[in-house]
Amino acid sequence: MVKQFPQSLQTHLDSGTTTLAWCWRLIRNDGAVFGFTDHDQMLTFDGTTFEPESGFTASEIRSGSDLSVDAQEAEGVLTSTTITETDILDGRWDNATVEIWRVNWVDTTSRALLRRGAIGQVRRGRLQFVAEMRSLAHVLGQTIGRTFQASCDAALGDTRCGVDLNDPAFKASGTVVSLSGDRGFAVSGLSGFAEEWFALGTLHWLTGANTGRKAEVLSHGITGADVRITLLEAPVRPVEIGNTFDIFAGCDKRFESCQTKFANAVNFRGFPHVPGQDTIIRYAAKGNANSGSVL
Repeated sequence: MVKQFPQSLQTHLDSGTTTLAWCWRLIRNDGAVFGFTDHDQMLTFDGTTFEPESGFTASEIRSGSDLSVDAQEAEGVLTSTTITETDILDGRWDNATVEIWRVNWVDTTSRALLRRGAIGQVRRGRLQFVAEMRSLAHVLGQTIGRTFQASCDAALGDTRCGVDLNDPAFKASGTVVSLSGDRGFAVSGLSGFAEEWFALGTLHWLTGANTGRKAEVLSHGITGADVRITLLEAPVRPVEIGNTFDIFAGCDKRFESCQTKFANAVNFRGFPHVPGQDTIIRYAAKGNANSGSVL
């Protein structure tokens, strides 16, 4: 399929003397829109301002006629006020939508959208970052549909699960009272909950530098009157004493937990009795050797 350019741009290309620039529009998952260009002046169209000062440049575009994922890399400096190292570490640029435009910088109405994709892997150096731009073909490589496995494949609290995470039995509000390392802290407000009740759950920050961000809980320990939360990963922004949060119960995806902790066995989305891989090496024997349990 041959791409058809707008007549004004095609006429400009046929003239033999061109004034062209690359423009990239990035739309993050939080709705924020940013524009960058390799031209030395600011360009504006479709309500987006494309900045030249960010040091944002791109490599050649690699593409093929099959269904493989076309790729391009964009390089920028971490000193940019728009793209910061903290935001990259925080995942705010993950899977952001990318539009690549070819624009006549003398007349920006003469332009063409060449491709659309998403931000893939982002590599960071001391002074710069390199972001992979994946074509829309990368969506074809994602698993779609149910997974047949012993553990549940639903997300706790979604429509398939049915558990109400706003139930006071599964939700609590707390405050950081002391810090331990970069991802552990003692808290108040969680008395009355059993040890590890919130393990594998999520924590939503309400105040502090991480306001609005979510974190996965690794463990929930109790030693006397001391209640301690440890996160799976250290927050990008520092946690401080006095920060408040909401925390939600966790699920280990086992049928026993679904039945006893959440009383939700009727909505369990796994197959606890499916034979495991050990089944193929079993042999005939008396007793329960072929019951499907782990050897």
